[in-house]
Amino acid sequence: MQEDSPVQNENTPDTAPTEQPQRPRRRNRLVVLGAAALIALGLGGVVVATTGTDHPAPTAVSLDAQSRNEAASRADRSARESSTPVTPSASPSATSASPAPTKTVAAKAEPKPKPKKTTKPTPAWVDPMPGATVTSCYGQRWGTLHAGIDLALPSGTPIRAAAAGTVTQAGDAADGYGNSVFIDHGTGYLTHYAHQSRIAVTVGQRVKAGQIIGYEGATGDATGPHLHFEVHQGMWNQIDPAPFMRAHGVDLGC
Repeated sequence: MQEDSPVQNENTPDTAPTEQPQRPRRRNRLVVLGAAALIALGLGGVVVATTGTDHPAPTAVSLDAQSRNEAASRADRSARESSTPVTPSASPSATSASPAPTKTVAAKAEPKPKPKKTTKPTPAWVDPMPGATVTSCYGQRWGTLHAGIDLALPSGTPIRAAAAGTVTQAGDAADGYGNSVFIDHGTGYLTHYAHQSRIAVTVGQRVKAGQIIGYEGATGDATGPHLHFEVHQGMWNQIDPAPFMRAHGVDLGC
């Protein structure tokens, strides 16, 4: 026998439990998801949420366009500044410090060239015994003519040719002159060097001005070592040697 299911009367009150509306819960989930998305994008936001079934779901407070642009600009600028390398600035002491002085290496001075030794040409006429003391000049002495100039230095002092020429006599000249040398200068004049201790030239020898022809002595009629010097204008024609030698650039002191 089939059991009849009870038939509900339309007028019978509904005793079955009624289902709570689900819309507020779905709305809460959407709000949470939207807030999380805003936080992830860095735009920021304020989420106001409440729980309960009797109140309406909270809504997200969105930022206006200007705030979002400013936030994006700050985020972009922050990213650029963090990626730009920071160059350390020089310290004031480093910039103000004066550069270290450089060591100057003095250039080596080039040695000055040594001046070339120049030999002065020998004058045509020279003093036959430089530095000697005049003991007698040309002129009358003791009633006779003293025909030359006497020049005195220690015995053995070199005697030099007064000018270039040729030796015509070399030896004892007699008449008290002792060892003598005569030189012909080829101009009509001769020079005579008497009382030598030793003769250093020979007859016919060519000599130069200043060349040693002998050494001072006291041979012949001499009271002491000296040179008796004469100038002949032609053989045995004695003239005063002082003015003649001065005319040729030599002062004998008389």
